[in-house]
Amino acid sequence: MLLSTTVEAEATQPNILVILADDLGYGDLGHTGSKEIRTPNIDDLAAGGVVMENGYVTHPYCGPSRAGLLTGRYQARFGMENNVAYSPFDPHAGLPEHERTFASRLQEVGYRTGIIGKWHLGAAPNHHPNNRGFDYFYGFLSGGHNYFPEGVSVTRPLLTEGGKPDYMVNEGGYLPLLRNNEGATFDEYLTTALSRDAARFVRESDSPFMLYLSYNAPHAPLEAPQEVIDQYQHIEDPERRLYAAMIDVMDQGIGKVVDALRRSGKYDNTLIIFLSDNGGVYPESWMPHADWADNSPFRRGKVSLLEGGVHVPFLAHWPGTLPKGKRFDGLVSALDIAATSVALAGAEAPEDKLDGVNLIPFLTGERRGTPHEALFWRLEEADYLWAVRTPEYKYMQQSLPGVGKSFFDMTNDPYESENLLGKHPEKQKELAELWNEWNAKNQSNILLQAYP
Repeated sequence: MLLSTTVEAEATQPNILVILADDLGYGDLGHTGSKEIRTPNIDDLAAGGVVMENGYVTHPYCGPSRAGLLTGRYQARFGMENNVAYSPFDPHAGLPEHERTFASRLQEVGYRTGIIGKWHLGAAPNHHPNNRGFDYFYGFLSGGHNYFPEGVSVTRPLLTEGGKPDYMVNEGGYLPLLRNNEGATFDEYLTTALSRDAARFVRESDSPFMLYLSYNAPHAPLEAPQEVIDQYQHIEDPERRLYAAMIDVMDQGIGKVVDALRRSGKYDNTLIIFLSDNGGVYPESWMPHADWADNSPFRRGKVSLLEGGVHVPFLAHWPGTLPKGKRFDGLVSALDIAATSVALAGAEAPEDKLDGVNLIPFLTGERRGTPHEALFWRLEEADYLWAVRTPEYKYMQQSLPGVGKSFFDMTNDPYESENLLGKHPEKQKELAELWNEWNAKNQSNILLQAYP
């Protein structure tokens, strides 16, 4: 990069705050329709910014979705299509080392980079966030964690009282937190502790900075402060009541971080992006009792390639640059977070290394149309699990009850209520060819799923 370009970029580089919720139901925020759960801080960001009406993630569950977001590349490009196991002695179990996070690209142009919360992209030293582009890390390497400090234990039994394997033990979910490479503590509800640390990072960081605030809320285990649970007595189902309280505390924490931006004079020069890593849980056959999230108006949820699994709450807020209260209906992907950040920072990234698009010209109205002519998905759990969506249509195959091979008119039926398979053969062929062309650049999955 030329020196003059670097100087110019440094003079205009905004701070970037990416806030990621975990397993958040689409309909569980005020601005997406909830009448049950209070989310005033997230709703304020939506009202003051741009809501992506067609915002998507690259995968319907945690690890692969995060890999796509942080690299700006479809995770199928590098064969990471499942939840990598918490394996602190396995240098291969994680985001492949040849793949760069967008944080590492921002480091090169003077950004202080931080991740607070959930990593889930490898636990061996070579995969540690400090070695993958982040100057600062406070959180946990595993895919989940308990929420109360008294639940932390390094000697917890491998089996539950019922004699079943405790997945959270195997995955490091009860271990102490980390601050960079050292053990760390938290002495309050975890979501609040993460939010406080994020507010401190914001206050103490000189511009420019990029913070990835990667909550594990409202992912199970369902745990929340009793005083907040008590405020949701209007919700009859006790699990949904807990889940609602978890979202409430996350929203309060986001308010703390936004307040820190304001008090430190950094609010106006900070791009804030909020989204979920996938849809909320849904009672599929392998988790029949997971019924606490609301993904309406979409069908199904987490793990599904229907809209309930991959169409997520997604907003961008940047005072003075992005318009207030705008609804943008072009196709937007979590992949675009990396491409947007790199462009704003003036960092270098070869075009063939990023699958995303700089969203800012589209959100300001400088560019018309949709950022993506098509978005793609592939799952590794079985053969022939795929989906492709254009602005007008969606073609997919997934062996879930009432789904199978499906073709939807997304213009007139955005909630996928009518399967038009076989009624538009030329369009089906066109979408199939798009998917095959995309898939030709991918590689087979290289990792084992965490649970087995």
